[in-house]
Amino acid sequence: MARRPFYDSAAWQRCRDGYIASVFGICERCGRPGYIVHHKQPITDGNVDDPEITLNWDNLEYLCLECHNREHFGTEPTREDVRFDASGQLIKA
Repeated sequence: MARRPFYDSAAWQRCRDGYIASVFGICERCGRPGYIVHHKQPITDGNVDDPEITLNWDNLEYLCLECHNREHFGTEPTREDVRFDASGQLIKA
């Protein structure tokens, strides 16, 4: 997966941290504490090197876990044994 190095990069860490601070750590949809910076236009292997997609604040949204799950799955999570980590990867809870 070519996206993993991007999520580990210093540029993404700075961008993510700055964006979270700019929205005061609050989910932009429901107002609860946020959890993950979501890319509105998803990062793909074809655009991972395009900073207009990956690092552009206009393409970011800070979401709580529930809102992020609704964005990706359309509902609340149906499994309690998995979740998204800070870089958007699905991991065991």
